[in-house]
Amino acid sequence: MNKLQRWVYGNWSVPVVSGVLIIISFAIQRLAQGAADPAISPQWWLDAGSHVTHAGSAFTLGDVFMIAAATVAGYGIVVKAARALIAGVIGIDLLVSVAAIGAVIIGNFWEAAAVTFLFAVGHALEAATLNKTRSALAELVAVAPDSAIVVREGRQLEIPATQVRTGEVVLIKNGAKVPVDGQVISGTGAIDEASITGESIPMEKSEGGQVFAGTISHGGFLQVMATGIGADTTLARIIHRVEEAQDAKAGTQAFIDRFSGWYTPAVMVLALVAGLVSGDVVLALTLLVIGCPGALVISIPVAIVAGIGRAARNGILIKGGEFLETSAKISAVAVDKTGTLTEGRPQLTDVVVLDSALERAEVLRWAAAAEAGSEHPLARPIVEAAQADGVGQHGLSGTVTPVPGKGVVSDVDGRRVLIGNPPLLVQYGVVDDGSAAQAAEVLAAEGKTPMIVAVDDRVIGVVAVADKLRRDAPEMVARLHRAGIEKVVMLTGDTRMVAEAIGNATGIDEIQASLLPEDKLDAIVRLQRDGHTIAMVGDGVNDAPALATADIGVAMGAAGSAVAVETADIALMGDSLLKLPEAIDLAKRTVSVRRQNMAVALITVVLLLAGVFAGGVTMSIGMLVHEASVLVVIANAMRLLRNTSSSTAAPQSERITGRAVQEVST
Repeated sequence: MNKLQRWVYGNWSVPVVSGVLIIISFAIQRLAQGAADPAISPQWWLDAGSHVTHAGSAFTLGDVFMIAAATVAGYGIVVKAARALIAGVIGIDLLVSVAAIGAVIIGNFWEAAAVTFLFAVGHALEAATLNKTRSALAELVAVAPDSAIVVREGRQLEIPATQVRTGEVVLIKNGAKVPVDGQVISGTGAIDEASITGESIPMEKSEGGQVFAGTISHGGFLQVMATGIGADTTLARIIHRVEEAQDAKAGTQAFIDRFSGWYTPAVMVLALVAGLVSGDVVLALTLLVIGCPGALVISIPVAIVAGIGRAARNGILIKGGEFLETSAKISAVAVDKTGTLTEGRPQLTDVVVLDSALERAEVLRWAAAAEAGSEHPLARPIVEAAQADGVGQHGLSGTVTPVPGKGVVSDVDGRRVLIGNPPLLVQYGVVDDGSAAQAAEVLAAEGKTPMIVAVDDRVIGVVAVADKLRRDAPEMVARLHRAGIEKVVMLTGDTRMVAEAIGNATGIDEIQASLLPEDKLDAIVRLQRDGHTIAMVGDGVNDAPALATADIGVAMGAAGSAVAVETADIALMGDSLLKLPEAIDLAKRTVSVRRQNMAVALITVVLLLAGVFAGGVTMSIGMLVHEASVLVVIANAMRLLRNTSSSTAAPQSERITGRAVQEVST
């Protein structure tokens, strides 16, 4: 399609043509009126002002152009109104259609042309604005790579990105777009992940690192094994999610649709009654035009789409307008500890020997053997430490029985090994003389997670692991409070002492420790019962019940998780905790803009209706003011597209010494 065809079928062709015809009409009428002296004005100007008889009625040539302008601008409006009526819907287009046709019938050609022209301009502005607010989606589509360099049969081949096969090696050179999701198998480089996570600082990548399609290399050379291609990439999932979210209707927008369903017929009845009572057809037609709730109808979608688009640019995926509106009401935030407030990479810190017949390596060996078949996140650092010390077990232990909230019971070489907390010992009848509990208490007070190790019926030692507090965790809590959040609650399965160490370092308002997954669910329900609108931040696995029950479920670091992108109400693509208060603040600003827009639209309609009954407001003036209100609504919503994010500022926790850098438990 060439430029001319794009313009003809574009949003602005109808109002431009209609506007030109109106200008021609005015020019003809003005020149005809001023052509009083034949010696000054040519005869054809006088003829332009003469009357042309048609079907028994008298029209000037200027009137013909004015009717043509109304026809050009009003044709599409009438067609839409007719289609809506066939579908049983009485909409705004019907009001304008009846008013314009009525104006032509009574000879108010200028009013008919003005009303249809201004309404067409309003439609074009609305379409252009919604396209602008959807620019985040267009930008995401634009970053999708077109080609890829793969290694096949020892040769480098440049092929379309869609033809890369899973498992193939893709080469990422300096300045190139990453064409696939994949894992780095060789090389080092810096990758700009702004299109995915919203973070402007390039991330260093090396062997084992993860890369995403649509990101850009800013240096280095990487060999990447493709794990996601085409529609299976994170970028494709983001585009799909943003597209769905921007098309989904918010609760308020659905209400406005229902409101329009009875408001439009009410305006038509009002106009009919006013015309019959006053005998003034012009008054009735003017009321139809003035009563158009166009600004009200666009006030909500333009704000919601702009808000979701701005969030997507910043690496925040919001599922739809309904969730954006709910996020603005959040009064309490519940956060998981492991991998949320902490980095999620625990390390073994201590091995306390309580059996004089054993060495440290023996205690570590038994602990690692018990955890070898466990899926618990604390198993990995114990097993890795044992392997590093050369005492790791080859193969897996026998039966591994997880005991939720307490620990693990394993069969190792025919012997029962327990690793967990004191209640686990009690459950299995293992007697502790107090030394294990005391050692665990000391380690917990240091912000570590202790686990008692028992072989058969004998306690042999205590191992402890610890994770580091995220540097931006204290700043996140502070910003949540500044964003109007009344309470930040930590829900963790860890012990009270460990949880308090983290709570003291972050400024958490309330700590609930030693919780099972169902206990976290109960905690969310209690907060909701207290009148709070809850956002729950978690990893989506152990916290799944709580995430599903919360008013808003938030997934952290969702860039590498297809499930999180598709299921979370809000998905924070990067690992920055500061994205959470940013999302809530953006939601509040979006709802505030929506309310302002609705107020502008309603006040405009009320004032115009009052002006009609008081006299002085004509159809064309009313439509002009109405379209001006549409412009105000649009301009107000466009403010949301400005990036006011402060997430790149240095976290407050970087300025806190001591406690913020201490190692705390998972």
